[in-house]
Amino acid sequence: MAASLRVYKRRIKSVTATKKITRAMEMIAASRIVKAQRKVAASTPYADELTAAVTAVAYGSDVKHPLTTEAKRPRRAAVLVITSDRGLAGAYSSNAIKAGEHLTGQLASEGKEVDTYIVGRKGVSYYAFRERRVTQSWTGFTDNPTYADAKAVAAPLIEALERDTDEGGVDELHIAFTEFVSMMTQTPVERRMLPLRLEHSAEDSAAVFQKGEQVHALYDFEPSAEKVLDALLPRYVESRIYNALLQSAASKHAATRRAMKSATDNAEDLIKSLTRLANAARQADITQEISEIVGGSSALADATAGSER
Repeated sequence: MAASLRVYKRRIKSVTATKKITRAMEMIAASRIVKAQRKVAASTPYADELTAAVTAVAYGSDVKHPLTTEAKRPRRAAVLVITSDRGLAGAYSSNAIKAGEHLTGQLASEGKEVDTYIVGRKGVSYYAFRERRVTQSWTGFTDNPTYADAKAVAAPLIEALERDTDEGGVDELHIAFTEFVSMMTQTPVERRMLPLRLEHSAEDSAAVFQKGEQVHALYDFEPSAEKVLDALLPRYVESRIYNALLQSAASKHAATRRAMKSATDNAEDLIKSLTRLANAARQADITQEISEIVGGSSALADATAGSER
């Protein structure tokens, strides 16, 4: 019994040390969420307004720009999947990878070849383990991405969009990432970034006007609509990728906090269970010692009584 009591005490000590680590990681993740939320809130209006500006230019002109005009028969698509560099975040990275896999399968079912781009070591490891081709990958900044990181990711994607498909280019750009909804909810999403989908076409403008809905105004472009698109679209891709990186970072920290809180709660439950077992073992030891003392006393009393006779 004494040996089992020592085992219980050793396990309680080990679990208590683990609990301290998970509690500290939970607090660190909670503090990082606040910073990540602020960055998301600061970047989202800019990304939305830039999207509206690009949409307005594309809608208000009849220019056939390669980044806003859909190919008649799209053959290749680029898919950017954003995961994490680190674990201890529950199913965060696996859910993002599943969203990317679903998107890839959907594009493949449409007869399109898919070039995969990965952000985060978890995604890179997933594809490397399965020996699947990755066109390009980036790691090392998923916890705290900067706009420079977004530009580095966007550059080869824009270049692929501007090349002809026969030269290794792509017709479409899609992205799979985790959208931060709240501290408790993070949702994997799949979105097409380019070619840009317009809210209304020129043919249904009159119908929209008759319904009383808001329509885009007419614009004059200097020096030309094509040059305006040339200037705006790289910024659009960069801002959208930057916002997705920030959303993913906030989601990862929230998932880490939730996972570490769960681990801390489980450690507390395990400590309580081990403490009860240790107490039972201690009580069993005490009971055994009392029984041995009583048995020895009874034997001594019997021996003394026999000698007196």
